[in-house]
Amino acid sequence: MDFHNRHAIIETGGKQYRVAEGDVIFVEKLDAAEGDAVKFDKVLAIIDDDASTFGTPYVAGALVSATVVKQGKGKKIRVYKMKPKKGYRNTKGHRQPYTKVEIGTIA
Repeated sequence: MDFHNRHAIIETGGKQYRVAEGDVIFVEKLDAAEGDAVKFDKVLAIIDDDASTFGTPYVAGALVSATVVKQGKGKKIRVYKMKPKKGYRNTKGHRQPYTKVEIGTIA
């Protein structure tokens, strides 16, 4: 990412992301189908070359629009538990769902 255009810091899924127009990011699963338009209204800051706006905690009236590219699952992780000398072993797998979005406009 270069610093010569407009950026925003948005909050979704309990995490914060620094985004610019045209970026593709992976966020926690959103309830939207592929190709749907989504709007992020929890904008913490808008950073421009000449002026920056910071919210308390959010910037009033700011909106970041995006398009859902894909719904998917991450790589499988193994969760293994064992208690020594007791014969207890437990293996579980987990794949975290995600939503891949492409950032459109920052308004």
